[in-house]
Amino acid sequence: MEPSEPPIRNVRTAADLMEAGFALMRQNLRRRHPADSEAEIEARFRAWKFREEDPIPGDVSGPVRVRRPTP
Repeated sequence: MEPSEPPIRNVRTAADLMEAGFALMRQNLRRRHPADSEAEIEARFRAWKFREEDPIPGDVSGPVRVRRPTP
């Protein structure tokens, strides 16, 4: 993206990327749980997306690592 692009285009791009990521996660859940119905997959997706133990809702699980600048 060029710095001269209108901010609304950047927001649209971010929203499109987010939706693509959500679609990928739903595909992943279908692959992991092939016997589940679409309602069950959607329930699993919502549980993943809104789990409370994550520092950032919807982020991957695991420890949070802080990157420190190299001197």
